[in-house]
Amino acid sequence: MTALGAAIIGCGAIAPLHANAIAAMEGVRLVTAADSDAGQAAAFSTLYGCETVPDYQELLERKDIDVVHLCTPHYLHAQMAIDCLNAGKHVLTEKPLAADVADARRIIEAADRSKGQLGVVFQNRYNEPSQRIRQIIASGELGPLVCMKAVVTWHRSEQYYTASGWRGKWATEGGGVLINQTIHTLDLLQWFGGEITSVKGKVSTDVLDNVIEVEDSAHACITFADGVRGLFYGTNAYPVNSPVELELVFEQGTLLQRRDCLYLWQDGREQLLCEPGTVTNGGKSYWGTGHQLLIKDFYQHLRDDRKFWLDGREGIKALEIIADIYRSSDSRKLPVTVAAILSN
Repeated sequence: MTALGAAIIGCGAIAPLHANAIAAMEGVRLVTAADSDAGQAAAFSTLYGCETVPDYQELLERKDIDVVHLCTPHYLHAQMAIDCLNAGKHVLTEKPLAADVADARRIIEAADRSKGQLGVVFQNRYNEPSQRIRQIIASGELGPLVCMKAVVTWHRSEQYYTASGWRGKWATEGGGVLINQTIHTLDLLQWFGGEITSVKGKVSTDVLDNVIEVEDSAHACITFADGVRGLFYGTNAYPVNSPVELELVFEQGTLLQRRDCLYLWQDGREQLLCEPGTVTNGGKSYWGTGHQLLIKDFYQHLRDDRKFWLDGREGIKALEIIADIYRSSDSRKLPVTVAAILSN
């Protein structure tokens, strides 16, 4: 088996999850990492035994690099992904696919032209509760799905935003709690519910209004093609990172996800269906356990010459929901540049 050479662009907080997943696989080697911060790159190189380059452009013509992992800020995703895909590299990008829908579509178009594959990291689809929910929906064992709700109450401090230089700004983050934290939960809602017919919502900045340009809180009502209604609330204004809560009501029972455990409420009794896996990849607990599974699956698809299922057309769906929430919210509170982006 010929080893696949991998590169990671961006050596920040999420990059170690990718490096550890690569290290755990046979037939894959982390060749290099790219980061404009020399100190951060050097520390990453020492920890993972790879070379480093200051500019990702140096990777494009290299024959020893087959796969590029994008672990960079949102506003950098589009050009980096397009350049790598145009060079024939496989690209696995962290969420969001891009900072806005228009750039996401440009990436998808580049992937359609490329001999390389595009994958988007929505690792929560690989968590066992998410997989069990999908199985139950597909089997019809609880009857038709009636409605869903999701609640994300997390905390992000002032320092979280001021230390980054790019978070909390429309031009570089593309939004706030919707695009950075709750995008995973919105992705699950659409993955469970299917085709969406309408999205109505509101965004607000309840606590961090003197710190960030974007929202720290949002709520939405999502209507699906088969009449299922999904309600969503997300915020970064809670004093702690509380576990995500999901509820799916079927005609013959209710599924509840609490503290990453999945329960079935049926006939007046509650049954535990599955518990969360242990996070051993060095990531934060609320990132879940799916990163290693997703990355391994992406490489297996490359090995088998099969199209990866969580591609750009899947990855853009949550971004489109977010754009719809912004569009239906009070547009007078959004900068003109964002309104222009959303009109595309």
